[in-house]
Amino acid sequence: MTAQIQYADVEVGTELPSGSFPVTRATLVRYAGASGDFNPIHWNEKFAKEVGLPDVIAHGMFTMAEAVRVVTDWVGDPGAVVEYGVRFTKPVVVPNDDEGARIEVSGKIAAKLDDNRVRVDLTATSAGQKVLGMSRAIVQLA
Repeated sequence: MTAQIQYADVEVGTELPSGSFPVTRATLVRYAGASGDFNPIHWNEKFAKEVGLPDVIAHGMFTMAEAVRVVTDWVGDPGAVVEYGVRFTKPVVVPNDDEGARIEVSGKIAAKLDDNRVRVDLTATSAGQKVLGMSRAIVQLA
């Protein structure tokens, strides 16, 4: 599959469709199994609080992956993301209830680069707080 978005069709400032991604304790357990990251801050409320966290928190790499979904959904090809990086600013706190947490993500074209590439800047929040900083993806367009 190749990128379905045409370079000529995007402009700086174009907003990507936003995304809202639920996170529950069950999600964290599944991610821990898939990633091999069984740090108790991601599943043990007592331990998380003992080390100074407000509650269990989502894995940073999970948060990062959920955020880039806005880009991959928009471009239509995960392989079109040629570079991606973030800074972790706040944890996604996941309460032990039926709701869990949500990661809200928006993105926009921040720059048109050479070779049909664009830089997409993402904003990711949870519970009204920014959870990722400097979240940027370089995307190869058709």
